[in-house]
Amino acid sequence: MRCLELFSGCGGLAKGLELAGFEHAHFVEFNKDACKTLRLNFGSELVYEGDVRSFNFKSVGKVDIVAGGPPCQPFSLGGKHKAHDDSRDMFPYAIRAIEDLNPKGFVFENVKGLLRTSFSEYFEYIIKRLTYPYFEIGADKDWRSHLVRLRRLHPSTYKGVRYDVHYKLLNAANYGVPQNRERVFIVGIRSDLERDWIFPEATHNEQKLLWDKYVTLEYWHRHGIDFSPNLREKALEVKLKNLFGIFPPEGLPWVTLRDILSSVPCPVNGAHKISDHIFKDGARIYAGHTGSDIDYPGKTIKAGGHGVPGGENMIRFMDGSVRYFTTYESKLVQTFPSDFQVIGAWGESMRQIGNAVPVTLAHIIGRRLYNLLSDCDVKDRRRYPLRVLTGIGGGW
Repeated sequence: MRCLELFSGCGGLAKGLELAGFEHAHFVEFNKDACKTLRLNFGSELVYEGDVRSFNFKSVGKVDIVAGGPPCQPFSLGGKHKAHDDSRDMFPYAIRAIEDLNPKGFVFENVKGLLRTSFSEYFEYIIKRLTYPYFEIGADKDWRSHLVRLRRLHPSTYKGVRYDVHYKLLNAANYGVPQNRERVFIVGIRSDLERDWIFPEATHNEQKLLWDKYVTLEYWHRHGIDFSPNLREKALEVKLKNLFGIFPPEGLPWVTLRDILSSVPCPVNGAHKISDHIFKDGARIYAGHTGSDIDYPGKTIKAGGHGVPGGENMIRFMDGSVRYFTTYESKLVQTFPSDFQVIGAWGESMRQIGNAVPVTLAHIIGRRLYNLLSDCDVKDRRRYPLRVLTGIGGGW
């Protein structure tokens, strides 16, 4: 099955979908360094470097799904929170791709801030537009008036292509990624295919990690560490035993930074042959920026190398010392394959990696989507007209 990916970044979502079985039809990405990374890892012929607003979606032919991560800055908790009033809001063009290509399904990823109360109406509008992509906006092209008409729309009176749309806030740590990273995933399945989407259940949890660390001490034994719990940790052991009794919590333990990085050589002396595992000096703890505990899933890797991102893209060791993640380590924390190459100096590579979807989580979602859609009849069960005129004028 073929996939068109928009706002591709360096390809975290793309790599996960590829591992799930999807074939890439094209990548659309604006950033020149991210495009270099895509070309190196997926092939130059697949990459369109430029503004999505100038891309001809129909030129890629038939695709089974559309995927991507529309720019998160309009909705980011650390941004200006302008949402639909931000020129970087690209959700309208994600919807236009669905209008033009009529795929079996789609998957989009965005920041947790998309669910903020202040964005609730616009988020409702996004979901309704994805559900009824051919319900035209009308002559005034105002999203608010369009939302009013969408709210009045009844599925029985809508004769165009419709999608069953689901969204959920997922923490990557709950799926085996060594990073606490909460993101909203939006998945749509074309309704005529009569397939029911259910988000994959979490497989990992914090309680099992704490049990292994402070009840059985298995975590420390596995890493060859002679560990003696302090008073706080002994109190936690008692609390866990009172909560779970003699039976451990179900599921797998969260994956920690030590779990994923224990076999990686120290970058300080440079006595290794890993080209992107280069020590960067200057890491320090300051108010609100304490780095990521090596014996816990990392904090969210953020895009950039200065200010808040630079202060948090650090490992904090048991003795309290800190250092920056190398590009190589950041790739592993985002569960990229070790041989995946990210083009750019440390700050630029961290920007790309920080913007990416963790490959493992993308693979898990992609595999469920692939299995759900792969046995769908190539011929639709019933044919919908591609465009239903319910207003004057075009789309977005």
